[in-house]
Formats: sequence, C-alpha cells, structure tokens
Amino acid sequence: MTDSLGPVRAGFEIDTGRLSDWCAAFIVGFHGPIKLTQFTGGQSNPTYRLSAGERRFVLRRKPPGLLLKGAHDVLREATVLTALRRQGFPVPQVFGVCEDADVIGSPFYVMALVEGRIFWDARASAATPQQRPMLFKAMIEGLAQLHGLDAEAIGLGGYGRPEGFVPRQIARWSQQYLADGDAGRNDDMDHLLDWLKARPAPADESAIAHGDFRIDNLIFAPDTPQLTAVIDWELSTLGHPLADFAYHLMVYRMPSALGGLADIDLASENIPSEQAQVEAYCRATGRDGIPDLDYFIAFNLFRFAAIIHGIRGRVARGNAVSPQAKTRAEQFPALAALGWAQARAANSR
Repeated sequence: MTDSLGPVRAGFEIDTGRLSDWCAAFIVGFHGPIKLTQFTGGQSNPTYRLSAGERRFVLRRKPPGLLLKGAHDVLREATVLTALRRQGFPVPQVFGVCEDADVIGSPFYVMALVEGRIFWDARASAATPQQRPMLFKAMIEGLAQLHGLDAEAIGLGGYGRPEGFVPRQIARWSQQYLADGDAGRNDDMDHLLDWLKARPAPADESAIAHGDFRIDNLIFAPDTPQLTAVIDWELSTLGHPLADFAYHLMVYRMPSALGGLADIDLASENIPSEQAQVEAYCRATGRDGIPDLDYFIAFNLFRFAAIIHGIRGRVARGNAVSPQAKTRAEQFPALAALGWAQARAANSR
C-alpha cells in the first residue's frame, strides 16, 4: 500500500499532539510520537497511515467542512468491522473509535494497517496473468462469505432495515442527486431515475452488503491471491445481496475509460468472463441463476453515478478528499449515459 501514500494534503491536517494524547489514552500499549502520511486513493473519507514507534495503524476520519446529511459516517464502518472480525471475516482490527470532533476536527477511528497488495484497476494489471483467475475467484468467495453471514446472530440486526433495500436506495440517492445543486442535473440521469421509479423492484432479500465491493477496496496477500482484508465500508448496510453482487459485476459493462472491462480482451488477459463470475457466485451461494441481473446492473449504474455526482459536488464546494476527485467527477455524464443505455437495453431483453 505504500505506493499510494503521500504527505498530508492542505485542508486535511491533524494536530498530532492531540491525536497522540487520545491514542495513548484509548489504545493499549500505544506510545508516540506520531508520524502521519495520507493515502491518495479513495474518494470518501480521508485515510491516513499513522506511525508510532514500531507500530503502524490506519486512521479514517469524517471529512472536514460542509457535508450532505448522513454521508461519511465513519463510525458505522467501525461497527461493521468489529462485528465481522469476530466472525473471522477478513477485515482490519479496530483499536479505537472517537466520536468527539474536537480531538482532530471530525470523528474518526483507528485500525490495524494490513500489509499486502491493492490492485487499483479492474483488470489487476499489476498481477501476473496466472494469478488473475485466482484473484477473481477470491473476490467471489469473499463476497459469498459476507452474504452468508447471519446479521442478527453476529450483532448487526439493527445495522439497516432488512426489507425494501432497492426502493430505499433509489429514494436515497435520487434525493442526494436532486439536492446537490452544486453538481448540476443531467438528462440521462433523470431518464434513468424515472425508469427505476417506474419499474417494480425484484423480490426482497437481505444480507450484510458491503456496498462498494470492487477490487481496489480489497487487500490481497503480498505473494498469493489470498484475500486478506476488505476495506472501505462506508456504504455498508443490510441490503439485497444480488444488488451487492451486481455492483461488483458492473465493471464488465463499463469501458476502461470508466475503470471497467467492457472493451478489454478478457481471454488474452486471462480474466474470467462476466458469465463465469455469475456462475461462480451462484455456486457459492446455492442459486440457480440471477434472472433480474440486468435490472440490478442498471440500478447500480444509477447508484454509482449518484456517488460520482456527489464527488462532483464536493469538488465544486472545495472539500473533495482525493487529489483525483476532479478527474473522477468529470466521468459523471458518461456514467449517467451508460446507465440509461443499460436501462434501455434491459427493456429490450
């Protein structure tokens, strides 16, 4: 992960003295002084590597500045990480949670730094061709393991409402899209939203859903395709497992210019096909198939476009987290157009 580190960026500074005092009070065996660097990847919550003596941690905080209501709830992340780790699911250990914004300027939590590899592109170009099928297999197995956990039994029964996930998500993201005047409106996005509202949602199911399960939110072992940690749980909730899976799958419908695989020669890259991933997930979860897959992908393209629309708004307001935020925000019109095209294609099938 070290290649994604840089100095703490302007506007995201932390008083290391106050942070050191808090860590010493709440993390067993902590000794300063602290050195901070900031991860450059990710678009949501500012993330730092915290070094203290021989120990290394990761700090995730809520961004400073004006935020949309309900966004960037880092304390929810800490809740789900703690519960999942008790079940042996691969997530980092949480060492401490701070709700007091006065300590560093916003709520935060501190977790273990998991050493390993993050692949920043959908085709895992930094991996060898021989490893790629195993990486894609590990992703499916990890997602299936997550969806197989009993939320009530592991203390996450109140982590979200178990019914009506898709309609609620459409309502939530449409509200944020329509409310964020700084980011502007888009005809394709409006058409896609109308299409989703007019169609009945697929039959309800409920599971623990990551909400952003893609390869750059996963950490793999340094030398093997073993999945060692799933990170960035900001969008996690109790949700429809097939919506969560389709979000992971939609890279197959997106071109490389948008971070996808649609225009990549999968065979030459030794990457499993979309159908192979569908079959692998169905085997791992005991399903016969996914008849509403096109709907779920259109839904996820809307949701993803809405997330990027939010980044566009943060760029306009000047509190975007990532230095790549402006480039990401510029992809919004293309994503909205792709989502609307997927909806029209679903109508014809």
